[in-house]
Amino acid sequence: MKYELLIFDWDGTLMDSAGHIVASLQGAARDMDLPVPPPEKARYVIGLGLGQALEYLFPMLPESDHPRLADCYRNHYLGQDHTIPLFEGADSMLRGLHARGHVLAVATGKSRRGLDQAMQHTALEPIFTATRTADQTFSKPHPAMIEEIIAEVGGRPETTLMIGDTSHDLQMAVNAGVAGLGVSYGAHTVDLLQGCNPLAIVDTMAALENWLDENG
Repeated sequence: MKYELLIFDWDGTLMDSAGHIVASLQGAARDMDLPVPPPEKARYVIGLGLGQALEYLFPMLPESDHPRLADCYRNHYLGQDHTIPLFEGADSMLRGLHARGHVLAVATGKSRRGLDQAMQHTALEPIFTATRTADQTFSKPHPAMIEEIIAEVGGRPETTLMIGDTSHDLQMAVNAGVAGLGVSYGAHTVDLLQGCNPLAIVDTMAALENWLDENG
């Protein structure tokens, strides 16, 4: 196979959670009487670590208030995360790739707690060899997540593919010196994804599975 190690983003790539993240960010802003970010601006920060996202959305907020704002966001999001589905076809695609012999990993802007809960709800944890979250290492687009995963599984950059729905994912791939594949059904627009020169951009989960079958 061309790409032995497949690293997936989670939110907006495997899980249909972008709308929930936007609503939770907006709800947290209302809780603290802050300007509510418009959907397009809230969608832009999906994939970043929570601290980095809040700094971008609320630059006027003193740093001392960031923990309270983060707690407001978590209260909104984690209270409903067990109801958020995977994209249709994601489960069978992942299990098929695993059965075919690919090493699967996750690099996400979620917290460790958030990813662990999502893994528990979806029962996918056994098929992933390695995972990295934004509170474990540097946030995207820093290359650390990818570099640490490659080192952990004994992989090679030239046989690694990063798959994500945001420019943060694809820029992280560029920074780590690995190939990137974009999906346009998540948080970022095709124009933003194209700016990172991915191998391709696919617009459905079925198209993603087909691309990996033919090129992975």
